[in-house]
Amino acid sequence: MLVEAAQAKLNLSLAITGRRADGFHELVSLVAPIALADTLTLDVGRPLGLTCDDAALPVDGTNLVLKAAAAYARRRPAAPTGHFHLTKRVPHGAGLGGGSADAAAALRLLDRASGDPLGPEVLEALAAEVGSDCPFFVRGQAAVMRGRGERLAILPAAARAALAGRKVVIAKPPFGVPTPEAYGLLAQAGKYRPAAQAEAELAAWVARPSADPANLGNDLAAPVFAKYLALPAGLASFGRVTGLNWHLTGSGSACFAWADDGFDQAGLRADVGRAWGAGAWVAETVISA
Repeated sequence: MLVEAAQAKLNLSLAITGRRADGFHELVSLVAPIALADTLTLDVGRPLGLTCDDAALPVDGTNLVLKAAAAYARRRPAAPTGHFHLTKRVPHGAGLGGGSADAAAALRLLDRASGDPLGPEVLEALAAEVGSDCPFFVRGQAAVMRGRGERLAILPAAARAALAGRKVVIAKPPFGVPTPEAYGLLAQAGKYRPAAQAEAELAAWVARPSADPANLGNDLAAPVFAKYLALPAGLASFGRVTGLNWHLTGSGSACFAWADDGFDQAGLRADVGRAWGAGAWVAETVISA
């Protein structure tokens, strides 16, 4: 039995610089892995299939784990396969990349089982066939995403060190925000950030990574908050209760804040429950850049 952790991610910043001819958007995003992770196992030699401890998650061909397995099989038709089992800890529809992380973990498992590994660069190319942000999760190192998310530049060591180990608290309401909808809302507004501006702002942070990278901004926040009013209302309340600054990650609906060692998570959980109801979710984790 082979095992891989499928670590989630935070978009610490997200600049959208325009819409492409293929319908995707060009972005410049600072992305970091977090310790929060799903667990994916592969029982090699059994028929290809997938089970999951979350009954709400589909385990058919629409699941990104099986899409990743299909992509690997197209590249390596004779490679061994097996049965996957997924243990979920990363909430669905949160903007934390849980499904994409699971897909990348599947590629790593299949590559380990092959006996002749393709290696991370080839796996990243296969991951791009599965989803725009899937390549990031193959290596899971803090990086800048460009293009539609498939072009990666690993951060310099000093910038990764400035992020590694930083504590974050994440809160998610009972609803998700579909990524295509979030980008569609931004497209309706037509408020894109000039690419040169986005790159200059990011370069300034890389040169001084002790600054808060969330101050680089998330261009999806304004259109998403304008439609999903429970998000800004809840974050305003959480800010008053905790004294922390809250930010949308990716297209949401999860939001994050930097947490101190003395952070009162119990107080936050109570406030999140009052604002968003019993189906809301809160977790404390660290950046694992």
